[in-house]
Amino acid sequence: MSAKPKVAFYWCASCGGCEESVVDLAETILDVVAKVDIVLWPVAMDFKRKDVEAMPDGSILAALINGAIRSSEQEEMVRLLRRKSQIVIAYGACAHQGGIPGLGNQFSRSAMMKFAYEDSPSTQNPEHTHPMPEFADQGRLATLPTLWNVVRTLDQVIDVEYYLPGCPPTPKLLGQALEALLSGQAPPKGTVLAPDIALCEECPRKDTKPTDLAIREFKRPHLALVDPETCLLAQGFLCMGPATRGGCEAVCIRGNMPCSGCFGPTSRVRDQGAKMLSSVCSAIAATDDKEIQDIVNMIPDPVGTLYRYGLAASLLRRRADLQA
Repeated sequence: MSAKPKVAFYWCASCGGCEESVVDLAETILDVVAKVDIVLWPVAMDFKRKDVEAMPDGSILAALINGAIRSSEQEEMVRLLRRKSQIVIAYGACAHQGGIPGLGNQFSRSAMMKFAYEDSPSTQNPEHTHPMPEFADQGRLATLPTLWNVVRTLDQVIDVEYYLPGCPPTPKLLGQALEALLSGQAPPKGTVLAPDIALCEECPRKDTKPTDLAIREFKRPHLALVDPETCLLAQGFLCMGPATRGGCEAVCIRGNMPCSGCFGPTSRVRDQGAKMLSSVCSAIAATDDKEIQDIVNMIPDPVGTLYRYGLAASLLRRRADLQA
């Protein structure tokens, strides 16, 4: 039997980009495979749930779990992996902060199901049929996971040792995290495995950011020309850099796009969206109430913009008036 440390990867409510980021290690993944036994990675290898259930508790060194928790099956699997693993890492923005799936907390489960199965433009469903948790036919019982009414972050469901942020995490950060775990030099529990600085500190355009931004309008990148050398906020593009943790190597900004906030907040920020809203409001140049409101109204979908990745982890978490 191999004495190599055991590692597991699992995918909950997410897009699959975190799984691809593991492959983005390129040839380095061969070094990882040489040092560990991957005992669960459903997207890439044929493992069964019963294989994990048969493992002794605590026999897995580290489980890297990506995706938010939305269904009964996801909750069951992360609780199982928690029991079997010494270390659990919330891998990526969805596990860390709720991610894009967390925006579902703006709507009730019933409203989303109705749109998906009845009202969407491409749907033809005259019987108004919805998925059912159980269906019996000719003595056979088919079951589906139950969709919860609230999207939760991983640490709202199970205990988590570390967080690896990003949508997805960069290969560099993943490599450093695995190296730290295998070396036995893991940081204190609760550590976010990325630099604890605002993205603006590593932004290649930081020298062009004025002390007084004096924002007079908000532009959208697909509707205006973007100067590739100048601070995006100074140009009127809503860049989440001031409220977002660094460590991503500013890849979006180097691609001439504003930061959308996927690395979450630094340790000094409790609520990323509120921090950004505060920064924006303090930088608006207008003093007249109507002019201020007109400028703020230029921000499309404020919740989806300011809480794109962090609604489930925020002080707001979800709309309070929603029923199932």
